[in-house]
Amino acid sequence: MATISVPLSHNTSSLQHLSTIRHRFHFPRSSHSPLTVACSARRNSSEPKESFSHLKELKGVACGFLAAWAVTAASPVIAANQRLPPLSTEPDRCERAFVGNTIGQANGVYDKPIDLRFCDYTNEKSNLKGKSLAAALMSDAKFDGADMSEVVMSKAYAVGASFKGVDFSNAVLDRVNFGKAHLEGAVFKNTVLSGSTFNEAQLQDAVFEDTIIGYIDLQKLCTNTTLSPDGRAELGCR
Repeated sequence: MATISVPLSHNTSSLQHLSTIRHRFHFPRSSHSPLTVACSARRNSSEPKESFSHLKELKGVACGFLAAWAVTAASPVIAANQRLPPLSTEPDRCERAFVGNTIGQANGVYDKPIDLRFCDYTNEKSNLKGKSLAAALMSDAKFDGADMSEVVMSKAYAVGASFKGVDFSNAVLDRVNFGKAHLEGAVFKNTVLSGSTFNEAQLQDAVFEDTIIGYIDLQKLCTNTTLSPDGRAELGCR
């Protein structure tokens, strides 16, 4: 367990100090150790009560910064050079996709790991729609023709998976690793793709209508040579 303690003294007088605090700490993304954030404020006997009250407010904001960073650091992310965990031996692990995470959302936090590797959901039209599959392991799984609209797949690992013709409309696919995935004909309509990577992915005839994506992520995506002319036009690739 890692504990981060930030004492704030009476000399802390403005929000500028919070910016300094925010950038002094680095939380590695691959860390799996629980993090405890502790902030303390001490009042000198000679310090006016009004100043100490302001200090307490600053302490609350500082704790908010650190808590948000701690949650991100504790979230599971599969790095490029990190080995995947052993394949789950649970007999119903593929059916876990139909339930999804009960607490997982944008930060990839989950109540129970979802291991969907090598599972087959071809033409699944009802049981995946709107599910939260945050941080799911999906490599080498088949979702061809499935309806995955409105799903949340934040921080999912989908290297080598097949999503041919999948409907990802209105889905949240931020920070998903789609390396070497088959996404021919996939529909990303009004889909969040922030931070997702598509290294060596197959994107022929994929639809990117009204896709929500950052400028840097867009530049990387536009280097994919399998994008169709229509796909490049929808993305605004130059």
